[in-house]
Amino acid sequence: MSVSPLFEKHKETLNKAIEASRTREYWTAYPEMPSPKVYGETANKDGENAFKSYLNKTFEIDQPGSEGTVGAEKSPYGFDLGITYPKADIDKLVPVVDEMRNSWGKADVDTRAGVCMEILDRLNKRSFEIAFAVMHTTGQGFMMAFQAGGPHAQDRGLEAVAYAYEDMKRTPASAHWVKPQGKHDPLVMDKKFTIVPRGIGLVIGCSTFPTWNSYPGLFANLVTGNAVIVKPHPGAVLPLAITVQIARDVLKEAGFSPDVVTLVVDDAAAPVTKELALKDEVKLIDFTGSTGFGNWLEDNAKQAQVYTEKAGVNCIVIDSTDNFRGMVGNIAFTLSLYSGQMCTTPQNIFVPEGGIETEDGHKSYDEVVAAIVKGVEKFNSDDQRASAVLGAIQSDATMARIEKYSAGDNVLLAPREVPMEGFENARIRTPLILEARDESSYKEELFGPISFVVKTKDTTDSLAIVKDSVKNHGAISFGIWSSSDSVLAQAEEVACESGVAVSFNLTGGVFVNQTAAFSDFHATGANPAANAALSDTAYVSNRYRVIQSRWHPKG
Repeated sequence: MSVSPLFEKHKETLNKAIEASRTREYWTAYPEMPSPKVYGETANKDGENAFKSYLNKTFEIDQPGSEGTVGAEKSPYGFDLGITYPKADIDKLVPVVDEMRNSWGKADVDTRAGVCMEILDRLNKRSFEIAFAVMHTTGQGFMMAFQAGGPHAQDRGLEAVAYAYEDMKRTPASAHWVKPQGKHDPLVMDKKFTIVPRGIGLVIGCSTFPTWNSYPGLFANLVTGNAVIVKPHPGAVLPLAITVQIARDVLKEAGFSPDVVTLVVDDAAAPVTKELALKDEVKLIDFTGSTGFGNWLEDNAKQAQVYTEKAGVNCIVIDSTDNFRGMVGNIAFTLSLYSGQMCTTPQNIFVPEGGIETEDGHKSYDEVVAAIVKGVEKFNSDDQRASAVLGAIQSDATMARIEKYSAGDNVLLAPREVPMEGFENARIRTPLILEARDESSYKEELFGPISFVVKTKDTTDSLAIVKDSVKNHGAISFGIWSSSDSVLAQAEEVACESGVAVSFNLTGGVFVNQTAAFSDFHATGANPAANAALSDTAYVSNRYRVIQSRWHPKG
């Protein structure tokens, strides 16, 4: 068997990724800082120019079954992108993809891994271009768009490749089987084990993190031999269109049909996701988005293995702290980052009615709440810093939600409009903090920069509410501040019983709504917010099967 040149080129990086996933120590393949020393002196300007070159044009992608164009993306910073994309006739496209996947599925694991690694490498080299595309479709601030949309997303894709590669390599390609029979001749068999992909994988993108949430499924499917149809959210197409274009280029150069990876774009007026998801040829579905549609996929796409990340109600519990200022600062940044438009942003803040103990003595409930409100307000008092961290509001629905809840009589901190130089029409809002009046007000997810302060009897009560909330409504993150080891142990038990990751006493540069590839599992698959984790063995092992052949050797 010939050695794959792309595998040899990237083998060291893959081996490091596998090792990192075993040790869970810090490691990254793709530098997160947009430094000219790393990415080139002109990388930023080149990336911006590349982004601008797509505006008000048709995005060129040569794939079968295209009829007409579609596209209506708007930058949350206040302008129309004006980009249209080839509109796929899925009845024509799906059979072609199903046919073209055969040669890809028969390629050896090393070859497929090499192609995936090359795609990731080229994506990394175009991180600035993708950052501008992410910024102006999702509303993320540029630094976050670069990091989360570029290197962090690439790390998550690589992580999926590493898990899948190691999982597939666990089974040898062949075996010589000899069973002793005592006085009789032994039983002898030769056996062959063939990795067989499932079919077509459908990756359904979301509007807020189009690359970060899509790359794990995209690359897990590809490396296990499946073809992939990428279906972006209509509001955030460009980052995934660029991704598909790069993947198709690499596949073609490696001698495979580029139609192993294809793009399907639709709009709100004529959605095609349900029709695609029910195609017999689609055997894998990755989805991030609303609970309603995630549940529909799980209930109806019975022919496919469905991986979903849906809505959840994330919580933080304040019990006590030996660094009150650090706690408040951490919470303020957490609530502000990307205007709370993250699946990990905490919504509910539980504070005991009797107050908490701090390094400066006892603080009442009112003092704790006032400090959090003041901390968020002060953090966002400088317009330049606020706009960079907050980013812009991605959807009309989130804007309507902010306006609705701002009109209530339980507002502790009202949002304000933040101006941004160069983008006069950007819709940027500071966080809205509300005081909870009853359970029904905070038990459902209110996506965006909206959070509740919930007064509880004590920390035991807070933890009981969190446990019930996670079990019934789901959560991706859970944070607690306490100076008591016994309380932290109790919180960890709650986290394990309800199936949510927990963070203790974060006061520095790590925040409850951030996760690091190769070390932090994103979601658990153990509560209603998600049925899978990024990434673990369960996330990749069902994307292929091992088919055995066996025979008695001659002679």
